[in-house]
Amino acid sequence: MQEPLPDTPGSASAGFGPVGRGLLLLCKVGSVLGGLIFVALVVMSIVSIVGRKLASAPVPGDLELMQMGSAVGAAAFFAYCHMTRNDVKVDFFTQNWNPRVVALLDALGSLLVALFGVLFTWRTWVGAMTLKEYGETSAILGWPVWVAQVLMVPGFFLMAAAGFYMCFHFLTREGKGATKGVA
Repeated sequence: MQEPLPDTPGSASAGFGPVGRGLLLLCKVGSVLGGLIFVALVVMSIVSIVGRKLASAPVPGDLELMQMGSAVGAAAFFAYCHMTRNDVKVDFFTQNWNPRVVALLDALGSLLVALFGVLFTWRTWVGAMTLKEYGETSAILGWPVWVAQVLMVPGFFLMAAAGFYMCFHFLTREGKGATKGVA
């Protein structure tokens, strides 16, 4: 089986208009922030492990911080992955199909990503407001749990926007006969 070559840097937005390039920039910023969150979590984890072994002084609430931070960081990556077409795809059966049919399937997949993004944005926000109303806090640190959930909302919102944009992109650009590598 022949694997496609990855896009060259900068080619992800080759077929995008100004709106798409702006959205891609927002998605890049979100993913960089998510990456920085994970770097901070790794540093915190190392400090906690070393502190636990050498001084019997781990970072208090390190698991709580890891859970909340990982959720926020992961939510920040979805939109960029979708905009650059680097999310999970199974194109084994469609690799030899007509590009228009593949573009329609990609548009349908992007629409599903968008709808899930809308659902996640809505339900994460509602859940966070419910947690805020009831005053739920983490067990060790006593931090309000709703704050981490609210911080996930922008990532899910960007995921929805990326899904809608890519759906439109596949229907208008790739659906008119453009090749798969243009996006």
